Amino acid sequence: MLAAMNRRIVLASRPAGEPSPEDFRLEADTPVPEPASGQLLVKNLFLSIDPYMRGRMSDRASYARPVGIGEVMVGGTVGRVAKSAAPGYTAGDIVVGYGGWRDWALFDTSDRQVMKVDASLAISTAVGVCGMPGVTAYFGLLKLGEPKAGETVVVSAASGAVGSVVGQIAKQKGCRVVGVAGGPAKCDYVTGELGFDVCVDHRAPGMADAIRAACPKGIDVYFENVGGKVLDAVAPLLNPGARVPICGFVSQYNEQEPVTPFTVLGALATPPFHRFFLVWEWPDEYPAAVLALAAWVKEGKIRYREDISEGLAEAPRALIGVLRGQNFGKKVVRIED
Repeated sequence: MLAAMNRRIVLASRPAGEPSPEDFRLEADTPVPEPASGQLLVKNLFLSIDPYMRGRMSDRASYARPVGIGEVMVGGTVGRVAKSAAPGYTAGDIVVGYGGWRDWALFDTSDRQVMKVDASLAISTAVGVCGMPGVTAYFGLLKLGEPKAGETVVVSAASGAVGSVVGQIAKQKGCRVVGVAGGPAKCDYVTGELGFDVCVDHRAPGMADAIRAACPKGIDVYFENVGGKVLDAVAPLLNPGARVPICGFVSQYNEQEPVTPFTVLGALATPPFHRFFLVWEWPDEYPAAVLALAAWVKEGKIRYREDISEGLAEAPRALIGVLRGQNFGKKVVRIED
């Protein structure tokens, strides 16, 4: 039997600087919707928490429209079909899409982002290593970074959902991989579990010198997730012909006047190839990327770690923690088992 009401978390106010719990509001008085033709009613099981959500809370110009005040916070979810009004889907199917911060969501099957999930893997991987973050790493590195055997690849936020996959794919390509992460525990994980050659602690003194020592032949690919002081340390070490895929720059997301990687890299005497990218630039290849990542996970070629918060109400604190770098691995909220 379906619940009578649908809990959801909406944006209550636009933050100035770091978000606070008061910028969100939990509502529990919205009816569970009915699917129209071509739609699925999905009970969300896991919610992905990602840094891009901070940008959607602001009304500054961006690649996607901001969440409106009073609207449900955007987010990738994986869940179980409760009712299907679409051919090819039945109740009980597990599907991934952008269901948002709520218990129940309508998925439109004409949306190419809605897909069935490989049930042989943990369901949560559909919003992590085998979902948008993993595919972001896959396309960003292989399409824009174009790593070659023997090259040096540096990855910021190396223990996170995207960075961890970037480094492991680069190792498969025969590269020397240097990660940058926050704290000894994360660095030990990056080298000991993920197989990076070196990991530099950006919270320790002498970070810039440590990155330079780890890259005696310079840097050929820098996968940008963080910006700020990490980018400042990396930029002078970029070799001629270096490539910089820009996934994000989370250190600046709470700043009123962020310093973007375009400013830093564009100021170099010889700017490297660099550009911001979106994972859905290659929609026709997205399903194949998911299959490739799933195969690598099953073969043990890609390892992953999840940082799970329990309950929909924890989503605001989970996002605040991600923006502070407090998560260890892919951050997800378990809405329901």
